[in-house]
Amino acid sequence: MTRKIRIAHLITRLELGGAQQNTLYCCGRHDRKKYEVVLLAGAGGILDESARALPDVTLHLLPYLKHPIHPFWDFLAFFKLARLLKDERIDLLHTHSSKAGILGRWAAKKAGIPCVVHTIHGWGFHPRQFPPARWVYQTLERLTAPITDALIGVAQENVREGLAAGIGRPEQYRVIHSGIIPSEFKTNASSSKKNRRMWGIARRPCVLVLSNFKKQKAPMDVLRTVEALAPQVPEMLLLWAGDGEGREAVERAVREKGLENHFRFLGWRRDVADLLGVCDVLLLTSIFEGLPRVVLQAFAAGKPVVATAVSGTPEAVKPGVNGFLHPAHDAGGMAASLALLLKDPSRARRMGRAGSRVLKGSFLMPGMLKEIETLYAETLRIKGF
Repeated sequence: MTRKIRIAHLITRLELGGAQQNTLYCCGRHDRKKYEVVLLAGAGGILDESARALPDVTLHLLPYLKHPIHPFWDFLAFFKLARLLKDERIDLLHTHSSKAGILGRWAAKKAGIPCVVHTIHGWGFHPRQFPPARWVYQTLERLTAPITDALIGVAQENVREGLAAGIGRPEQYRVIHSGIIPSEFKTNASSSKKNRRMWGIARRPCVLVLSNFKKQKAPMDVLRTVEALAPQVPEMLLLWAGDGEGREAVERAVREKGLENHFRFLGWRRDVADLLGVCDVLLLTSIFEGLPRVVLQAFAAGKPVVATAVSGTPEAVKPGVNGFLHPAHDAGGMAASLALLLKDPSRARRMGRAGSRVLKGSFLMPGMLKEIETLYAETLRIKGF
């Protein structure tokens, strides 16, 4: 009897984000006739309990794999990961996120793991980064690409950026979008009206932000956008679902500018469908991305998107059709687009419905998983499995 292939997914931490949710989906639904599944992640993520609930998955939550760069912990993580991968007899390692991608792929080389795949959920470098830091990240990726069998970009722009930075060869790359399950985000008018009454927001025009407060998401640009929008739509309210170390600074700035009536900070939330149901439009101010799943979630709920034209976002958002795109940090432009949609609800609904047309292929989780497993099979076959 042919033994099953042992695959491991490695991610820095199981935060409440698209990369993490897609990783959990894959771990839970890999073909068990072919694969035995191991999940490795740094301990302390909000989705740790969801990982523990996955059936037939060997889970290792690693206290030594930490998000910030730290020479001692990173050195320790490298050696412990190499030992763990060897002990688990892994045939194929699939890494996610920049830090786990670098440490994990070199640990796999030390452990003699035959096949290594890495998904780029947005590169760790971007044009607005401090140049020496960008050079370090690009150099690490250039050095690590030769020990990687396949590089998955969640958007075509990831591939272009990687090749432009001298990372890997064109034949190493495969574009597999970050998928969702649309039915999880569909809303109905009656429940949305009920939620609006329950949350005390009645008929106020609502903008939704679904993001953490990391610099990548440019949280202060949300504040500047609302500052420009409020005079145009005085009753507008922004609901912000997310958390992080930058939240306190944003809340302080909101108070200093007297904008408290226009903001409601919700913290981490899992009721994304309900939040999409009560909002009129989704706002995304990121300065870099992979392919933001929140855009696809908004389309599944029939909502238009106003976003920055960075990384993979333009592959889903078509200006004037299902949303509007603006350069990063263009708070005035984003405010103008939001005002246009909030003042014309019928146009907002029409553009929101148009968004659902992009939800096919690897924009859907089953299609994404099928393409990933096809790539695994090709990679394993080349290595003689």
